[in-house]
Amino acid sequence: MAQASATVADKHALITRNLQEVLGNDRLQKVLEERDLRVYWGTATTGRPHIGYFVPMTKIADFLHAGCEVTILFADLHAYLDNMKAPWELLGHRTVYYEHVIKSLLKSIGVPLDKLKFVRGTDYQLSREYTLDVYRLSSVVTEHDAKKAGAEVVKQVASPLLSGLLYPGLQALDEEYLKVDAQFGGVDQRKIFTFAEENLPSLGYAKRIHLMNPMVPGLNGDKMSSSVEDSKIDLLDTLDQVKKKLKKAFCEPGNIENNGILAFCKSVIFPLLKGNAFVIPRGADYGGPMSIHDYKELEEGFAKQEVHPGDLKNAVTTSINQLLEPIRKDFETEEMQKIILNAYPPPAPVQKKVKPVKPKGQRPTTATTESELVQNVTDKLVIENGASSESQAAGEKNLQSKTNQNGEN
Repeated sequence: MAQASATVADKHALITRNLQEVLGNDRLQKVLEERDLRVYWGTATTGRPHIGYFVPMTKIADFLHAGCEVTILFADLHAYLDNMKAPWELLGHRTVYYEHVIKSLLKSIGVPLDKLKFVRGTDYQLSREYTLDVYRLSSVVTEHDAKKAGAEVVKQVASPLLSGLLYPGLQALDEEYLKVDAQFGGVDQRKIFTFAEENLPSLGYAKRIHLMNPMVPGLNGDKMSSSVEDSKIDLLDTLDQVKKKLKKAFCEPGNIENNGILAFCKSVIFPLLKGNAFVIPRGADYGGPMSIHDYKELEEGFAKQEVHPGDLKNAVTTSINQLLEPIRKDFETEEMQKIILNAYPPPAPVQKKVKPVKPKGQRPTTATTESELVQNVTDKLVIENGASSESQAAGEKNLQSKTNQNGEN
């Protein structure tokens, strides 16, 4: 937590450390001169959290050390609005899973949970006041601006649902209803943040400060995503799974661009070392273990090819497994396994239709009796005209009655 002797400059440095951008830095400075900052971070409860979540959690640790009051929002309603990535019937189960796994992740990096406030979106987003504000906001926001705001976050389709257009407005209103000074998120949220700054004042609400993390590349060099298996390591992956995925990760010798492994070192591993050395294991024939004390030293060494990709992967594998081990243990119980199964049930097996095989050289069977012929005609009429089974039975009865009485169709 914040030390009693920490100055405004110290707190500002911790809050902004490793951020890519700050919107409203002058307001941040002013708040810190008067009191501690109130900030929130939200996550939509969709796909399973992966190691990329260590990046915002490491920043939340910085906020707490700077004395900030931090709220974590489990945005369950947002998850549904984002093109129904979380089906309504799974919404509650996934929120429960997120709450357990995020708390377990925070504990694994030494963040005390009693200093955090946890909130679910549906706890307040279904209230009369919030709903009225959604309507008020929709009266001043155009379809173009809503779609533009969610372009980097909400799944984009040719003909978007209204739910996706509501998403940015709800995220903007969260700032007011959570009573915070600032919202924290990835730089991919920037358009939603500027949307909030432009539109909240039209409802009589203040602009908030926006703190943005850089986007950490995935293992394949692209954006880390829950929906792209090769890009991420799940928080519950086994030791062998972690090793296997990192072994295949993009880590070209000397290339420091779009390198997910280096980015993870910068955003997570080094901030958590707290002054200790990052040790890269090497055989005696290659100079023995390397001890690196700051990220810049690692990056320069990798760029000069003094650090081999294989050695770096081995060191990062060890670090990641140390972070994940307490999370794995938390989820070993039968109760936790049930939570996982409820939140992410296995897909139902696809039933393949088997076409009936007709014997070769034989003609299809035809109706040979008058009653069979009547039944075939009736079935055909039902299929073509869409008649109900009740009208089908009535038609059959009338047709057979005529046949019995007149001896002809």
